[in-house]
Amino acid sequence: MNLKTTTEIYRKKDKVFYRDGGKLIKLFDESYPKENILNEALNQARVEGTALHIPRIEAVTTAEGRWAIVMEYIEGETLAALMKKYPKREREYLDLLSELQREVSGQRVPLLPRLKDKMREKISASEYSESVKYDLLARLDGLPRHYKLCHGDFRPSNVILTADGTPYILDWAHATQGNAAADAARTYLIFRLCGADERAETYMSLYCEKTGTARSYVERILPIVAATQTAKSTEEEKAFLRKWVEVADWQ
Repeated sequence: MNLKTTTEIYRKKDKVFYRDGGKLIKLFDESYPKENILNEALNQARVEGTALHIPRIEAVTTAEGRWAIVMEYIEGETLAALMKKYPKREREYLDLLSELQREVSGQRVPLLPRLKDKMREKISASEYSESVKYDLLARLDGLPRHYKLCHGDFRPSNVILTADGTPYILDWAHATQGNAAADAARTYLIFRLCGADERAETYMSLYCEKTGTARSYVERILPIVAATQTAKSTEEEKAFLRKWVEVADWQ
């Protein structure tokens, strides 16, 4: 693939995004594991079979000696950008975010990895004491066995609104099937980690109202989800997450 005719639109630590007409090229760093790239493309391709609006995968290829995923380019603005541009409409956008998360959990993709298995591996490999890990794993095993679609990184920057108002959900690298409340807990923690406490509380209230989920149920899962997020976090983020993990009296 020749990148000379493309336009760079976004750059992250280990990947660069290019636009080539109606296509988006996600070019990964040389050190990025090939298995993770192929798994990401496979996850997204599997989710394409649902009722959700997502960019369609067109190819997995190489460019300049690096792996790349080629997918449909979605023209529009992210919810994160819209919240920044129109702060008075934040609740409206959070309402849409929570509604989309409800729609995500209403889908079934039986070939995706199991969320419980993924969380169990992360907790077992974490830095927490054996007693804390034991308690976390016991609570994880006690959760109801669900097979709902979970995004894994559901946040405003991963939702694009097109000009006609159609929402597209991006970045299915961490997609699994499992307990939807764990996916909601992850989104709540994302907001809290960014210091957007009020936004987190609004989102949680809207999500629980739309799904008929008791807030206490999501809160019971928060320590488990927090423990799975510490490995790739900064020291400051780890300190914050530990407060959620090492809770003396879980409800």
